[in-house]
Amino acid sequence: MTAVADHFVTAQDGLRLHVREYGERTARALPVVCLPGLARTTADFDPLGTALADNPARPRRVLALDYRGRGLSDYDRDPGRYSIPVELGDVAAVLTARAVASAVFVGTSRGGLIAMALAAARPTAIAGVVLNDIGPVIEPQGLMRIKSYVGRLPQPHGFTEGAEVLSRLFGDQFPKLGAADWLAAARRTWHDRDGSLVLTYDPRLADGLAALTPDQPLPTMWSQFDALAQIPMMVIRGANSDILSAATLTAMRARRRETTVLEIPDQGHAPLLAEPDTIARIADFLAGCDEAECAGGRTSGASGSNDIEPGSVNASRVRG
Repeated sequence: MTAVADHFVTAQDGLRLHVREYGERTARALPVVCLPGLARTTADFDPLGTALADNPARPRRVLALDYRGRGLSDYDRDPGRYSIPVELGDVAAVLTARAVASAVFVGTSRGGLIAMALAAARPTAIAGVVLNDIGPVIEPQGLMRIKSYVGRLPQPHGFTEGAEVLSRLFGDQFPKLGAADWLAAARRTWHDRDGSLVLTYDPRLADGLAALTPDQPLPTMWSQFDALAQIPMMVIRGANSDILSAATLTAMRARRRETTVLEIPDQGHAPLLAEPDTIARIADFLAGCDEAECAGGRTSGASGSNDIEPGSVNASRVRG
């Protein structure tokens, strides 16, 4: 049985942040820190976290974070603080509180943007990175699609109806998912509160997307991406993605020729990271990060300080 524990960390402004940990803290392999997408929670990483913690050859400690306003973390009274600079500070607080000095980061969508920002602000914290369907350039059409549903999903009468809603919205991007898959997705999107289903995130996350238009592209993050130049990198792309384009992936590989690339067929934004083959490829990449860490003489022990302040990274306009 996988050791799974829920912890709560206090952010710099007093909000409680939820962290789910898989595996043993004494595991010798590099720890893994999983950062979800904009309106996602730790639940997205249950299959990956369990598999990595239970790997008989190389068990790992895996941490998954609920950002403020998501999952079991506190909601912020000021929705303007649902931003990458603030969430970067929250990640730093978690690393310090849970004694993680160096880890491999698995960042889905917004989580990948935060990982890139972390590389620029605190490079010694990152021993490797998996960017799940995200890069320095976000495609406007995909962003507009996300804007159309974040905080605006209907309130279903039950999880079966919720599964039908998600299938209609995302079936084109995930054509191979079956009824059981959509039902599981509904249980990750809503939760039961006093007999009614409510979203697993603060609907006011939509406020941060309100000003975005197709004619106002987001600033690119090439400088933050380049901060990962000396760090082992894996990029996963959904073949149907409208967020990470094939052209951007090609440009990323041109700047980082040793990048490990995995494209997932029949999935869009963002790949689920739940299939055995995908998890095995991630595990192989992590083993390479272990070897690179040993060769570099770095350690994965306790963090000395939390030196990232909200706003210290110039990413306040970045949403994802």
